[in-house]
Amino acid sequence: MRIFKYLKKYWFFAILAPLFMVGEVFMDLLQPNLMAQIVDIGLENGDLEFIIKIGLTMIGTVFVGGLFGILSGVFTNLAAFNYSNDMRKDLFNRVINLSFEQTDNFTTGSLVTRLTNDVTQVTNIVSMSMRMMIRQLMQFAMGIYFLLRISKEFRPILFVALPLMIVIMIFFLIKIAPLFGKVQERVDDVNAVVQENVTGARVVKAYTAEYKESKRFKKANDNLFDINWKIFKLMALLSPFINIIFCGAMVAILYIGGYNITNGGGLKIGELSSAITYISTILNGFLMLAMFFQSIVRGIASIKRLNMVLDCKPVVIEGQEEVVLEDEELVEETGTVEFKNVSFSYPNSSGEVVLDNINLKVNKGEKIGILGSTGCGKSTLVNLIPRFYDVTDGEVFVDGKNVKEYSFNTLRNKVAMVLQKSELYSGTIKDNICWGKEDATIEEVKYAASLAQADSFIESFNEGYDTFVAEKGASLSGGQKQRVSIARALIKKPEILIFDDSTSALDLKTEAELYKAINKDLSDMTIITIAQRVASVRNADKIVVLNDGKIASIGTHEELMESSPIYIDIYNSQLKKEGEE
Repeated sequence: MRIFKYLKKYWFFAILAPLFMVGEVFMDLLQPNLMAQIVDIGLENGDLEFIIKIGLTMIGTVFVGGLFGILSGVFTNLAAFNYSNDMRKDLFNRVINLSFEQTDNFTTGSLVTRLTNDVTQVTNIVSMSMRMMIRQLMQFAMGIYFLLRISKEFRPILFVALPLMIVIMIFFLIKIAPLFGKVQERVDDVNAVVQENVTGARVVKAYTAEYKESKRFKKANDNLFDINWKIFKLMALLSPFINIIFCGAMVAILYIGGYNITNGGGLKIGELSSAITYISTILNGFLMLAMFFQSIVRGIASIKRLNMVLDCKPVVIEGQEEVVLEDEELVEETGTVEFKNVSFSYPNSSGEVVLDNINLKVNKGEKIGILGSTGCGKSTLVNLIPRFYDVTDGEVFVDGKNVKEYSFNTLRNKVAMVLQKSELYSGTIKDNICWGKEDATIEEVKYAASLAQADSFIESFNEGYDTFVAEKGASLSGGQKQRVSIARALIKKPEILIFDDSTSALDLKTEAELYKAINKDLSDMTIITIAQRVASVRNADKIVVLNDGKIASIGTHEELMESSPIYIDIYNSQLKKEGEE
C-alpha cells in the first residue's frame, strides 16, 4: 500500500470520483424498473400519459447518470494522472541519485520499463479502483437487491451461479498470476535490445550485424509473445465457462419467471424482462470484477518492481550540506587532492583489488599526469575524487577535507571531469557548453570554447553556437565532441579539472595548443590528466605511473626516463624514434 501514498495529495478527487460513479450506476439500475412500469402499467392499461411521464423520467435519469459519469471520469483522471506524474518523477529522481554500483545492477531496459510500463500498470489500478471497481461492485450488489425485490424465487439461481463463477475465477487467477511478473521481465529484455541497438546503431552498421541483432530482437520479442499467448489462452478458456453459467442463469430466470406468470404467481412480463436485465447486470458485474482482480494481480508484479527502485537507498551517502573552510591552513589547501592508504574493490567483484594502498598528494595548481596499462586502475582512481564510488579502505581528501564530509553539490562543484566518451545532449552547442554553468553569458561560452580549441570549428557552422547537436552528438566528429565537452568543463572554472583520457581524439598539435591555453589562462587550476599517450603528459609537473593498482613510480618525464622501466618501455613503444639515444 506504500506506493499509493502519492494519491494522498489528491484525496479530494479520489473521493469525488467514486461518489459520482455510485450516482451514475444507481441511475442506470433504475432503467429496467422504469421500463417494467411502462410495460406492466402503461401498456397494459393503455395509459399514454403514464408512459410519457415514465419515459421523461427515464430520459432524465439517463441525463443525470451521464453527467455523474462525466464528472466521475474527470475526477478519476485528475487523481490518477497526477498520481502517476508524481510517482514517475519520484522514481526518476531516485534512479539518478542512486550510486553507480546500484544502477549497475539494473539494466537500462529494465529501468525504462519500470518508469514507463510499470508506472502505467499501477496507474491503471488506481484509475480502475475509482471507477471500474466501484461501478462493478454497485452493479453486482444493487443488481442482486433489485432482482430479489422483484421475486425471492430467483435466489436459488444466485446461490448456484455465483459460487460457480467464484471457483472458476479463483482457479484461473491462480494460474495466470505468476505469468504477469514474467511478462514485465520479457518487456525488460525487449527494451534492452532496442536501447542497445538505437544507441549503438553505428557499431551495428559498421559490423553489418543487422541480421544478427534482428535475430536477437526476434528472440526477445518471441519470448514476450509466448508468455502473453499463454495468458491469452487461459483467458480464452475462461470465457466459455462464464458463458455457460450466464446462459444457464438466463434459462433459469425465464423458466422460473415464465412458470410464475403462467400459474398466476403475481409476476408480470415487464418484471420478468427487468429480472433478465438484472441477472445479466449481476453476472457481467461479477465478470468485470474478476477482470479487475486480474489487473490487480498484474499490477502487483509492477508494484514489486517499482518498490525495488524506491527501496534502493544510495550506498554512497553525502555528508553535511556545506563545508566552510575557515582555517587559514585549510584555505591554502584549496584545489588539492590527497589519497591516503587508499584501496578499492568494485562491489560484486569477489574482492578483487583494483587499487592497492595508494598514497598521493596533488598540490594546488599542479599538473599531474597518470599513465599505465589498460585496467591498471587509472579511471577508478579519479572516480573516487567526486565520490562516484567510495574507497574500500583509506581516505580521499579534497581541499584538506575528507570527501565524505562534503555534500555532493559542494564536492562536485569543486571538480570537473571530461570523460573519454563524450556525452552530449540534444540541443545547441551553446546549451551543451552551458551544462557547466547554466547562467553563463555568450562571452563566457565563447571564452571556454576558445580555451578548448573549439571556437574555430563552431564558428564555421552557419548557426555558430546555435547549431543544433543531434542526440548523443551524432552530428559532430569525435574530436569536436571532445572539445565541446572540454569547454563544458572549463566554463565551470573548477578548482580541480580531470581529463580521463579525454584528448584521445585530438591530434597532437590541437592537444598541445589546448594545454598551452589552459596553462596560460588557468594556471591556478589543478589538472589531473589520465592518458594513454606519453605526449599528453610529458610536460606535466609530475607523472604517476600505475601498475596493477599500485603506484610504480612518480616523477617528471626526465626523472622517470632515468628510473622507471615501465615508463621507459611505454615511451620507447610510442615516441622514441629509430636511432634516437
